[in-house]
Amino acid sequence: MSHPSRTRNALRKILRFGGFASRLPSLGSRGYLETIDHLERQLQERDALISSQAAALAHSRKIFDRASVSAQIGVWECSLPDETLHWTDVVYDLFDLPRGSVIDRSEIVECYSPESARELKLRRDRAIEERSGFTMDAEIITRNGNRKWIRLTASVECEDDVPVRIFGMKQDITEEKIMLDRTRYLAEFDLMTGLANRSQFLTRLSSFCDHHGERKSLAALLLVDLDGFKAVNDSMGHAAGDECLKEAASRLRSVCGDGAFVARIGGDEFAALMGPCTDRGTIAEMARDIIGSLSRPVDYYGRTLTLGASVGIAIIDGSVPSELSRRADTALYAAKGAGRGTFRFYKPEQEPAMTNPRDAA
Repeated sequence: MSHPSRTRNALRKILRFGGFASRLPSLGSRGYLETIDHLERQLQERDALISSQAAALAHSRKIFDRASVSAQIGVWECSLPDETLHWTDVVYDLFDLPRGSVIDRSEIVECYSPESARELKLRRDRAIEERSGFTMDAEIITRNGNRKWIRLTASVECEDDVPVRIFGMKQDITEEKIMLDRTRYLAEFDLMTGLANRSQFLTRLSSFCDHHGERKSLAALLLVDLDGFKAVNDSMGHAAGDECLKEAASRLRSVCGDGAFVARIGGDEFAALMGPCTDRGTIAEMARDIIGSLSRPVDYYGRTLTLGASVGIAIIDGSVPSELSRRADTALYAAKGAGRGTFRFYKPEQEPAMTNPRDAA
């Protein structure tokens, strides 16, 4: 704060040279001195207000910086059209770059995955053209080789309708992305085998049925049931049974390859959606390969476990998913009734003779 005597002298000079002297009491009079004191108090009060506001601003900035670091949110801006970047510390940290270092936008864009870089360019160009903004999630690989996901927001600032700056925030959402992916995985995949679960299978089956009319080739639903699994599970325990299920899933993936969508739909039952197929012979060959693969012994800590497989097949013909599943299940019963270790295509005449041989599996 200014020294009182210096402030008083400054006020006198301002009043004298500012043309206020004629409007004030005579120099040295009581009124003159009171006016000087009044103006001095006003200046002091204004200095105190400015100091208070500066302290509040500094405090707010400190809170913002701490919150920014805690939430891993950084502020960025890019001037247009020279593309000069300005970052807060958090953005430097996101890209594993030294804080305050010189940054070149063309080099930063190279940190984005090809797909994210394309999406960023598309949205950024559109935002500048439309004088708008955007939000997107992008994958980056930092200079240290760390793979991260960031949420980027951007707004375009204009002067006289000319874009002069684009600015926004960048937030590290890597953990959020991991949790989201895990949640999605848990919702769609079987944890034990890594195959698609029943929920994802039903979605895919529905899609197969919906697009039946668009295909000129065959598609089929194959239900696969492990023969002898119950005996292994009961005699050797659940750990051995689990190992059999994992091995069966691995063999199914190997046999079917890209030719079928494979899922575990419950217990010791699996399903495969095949298509497009040239003819029923191709489907039959796949069923034989599945049976042959799953019939090979499973080694379990030096002990040999013997399993088998039966397969029921329903040709996808435009029927609703529930009907196709019922037909494949009927064919599977027929395969079990034929002695297991074989396959059957669904035929209407199988319906009356359907028994319950799977209970003995």
